[in-house]
Amino acid sequence: MTSAAAPAQPHILLVEDDEVIREATRMALERYGFPVTTAADGLEGLEAFHAVRPDLLLLDVMLPLLDGVGLCRRIREESQLPILMMSARTDPVDVVSGLEAGADDYVVKPFESAVLVARIRTVLRRVPVAPPTAPAPTAPSSSTPPPPAPPSAAADAPPPAAPGATPAAATPAVRNLDGLQVDTDSMEVRVDGRLVPLTPTELRLLLEFTAAPGIVLERSVLLERVWDYEWGADTRVVDVHVQRLRAKIGSGRIETVRGFGYKLRRPA
Repeated sequence: MTSAAAPAQPHILLVEDDEVIREATRMALERYGFPVTTAADGLEGLEAFHAVRPDLLLLDVMLPLLDGVGLCRRIREESQLPILMMSARTDPVDVVSGLEAGADDYVVKPFESAVLVARIRTVLRRVPVAPPTAPAPTAPSSSTPPPPAPPSAAADAPPPAAPGATPAAATPAVRNLDGLQVDTDSMEVRVDGRLVPLTPTELRLLLEFTAAPGIVLERSVLLERVWDYEWGADTRVVDVHVQRLRAKIGSGRIETVRGFGYKLRRPA
């Protein structure tokens, strides 16, 4: 009996100018089963992105010809794929610049390969998966017996509710909040009817807000739910992504609650 083929691992594009770091990182990722394409500068990375269309971009901030921030901006003009930036510098300006350019997260060098892989898998988990398409029905063959008659309406009817019970409300697939429309099936976001492209991280963040309009969500809660961080991480990641989300859906929709976090404005 032939066993089923293992699912393909996400393809990673690694852009790093230091040859030693580039090769060591490539080999570490390949040991974990990831196919990796490498590039040594920003322009080569842009060409490789168009050639291989990777599932995730892992790039250094400091690159020759076109730096990581510039490359990130160029790719964000045409793609919402997950982007993880690497930097040996912990200057807040560098971190914020990379996030504002469109990166989903960042990791500070030097790092353990297991830590890097965990961050990569965390970012990839934020990518929404489209619901599977049901296969088209096939016509029965002449030798196939006819299907049984459909059950009666009484058989299809749900069982009667117990006395005093409150019927469960179905979760709406489309969340409408004062011109903001989020379709949780197609993972499409519209503002006043206009389709708004969001990165996977921005979409996950918006889903958290629209699931609880008017409720204050602390930064630590958002870090855990959206970034899957169960420890005290850098809250600048949350702040910058909220700023980017505001720029796309309207600055007045997400309110800052000083000392706590953020909340989505409840429709009047």
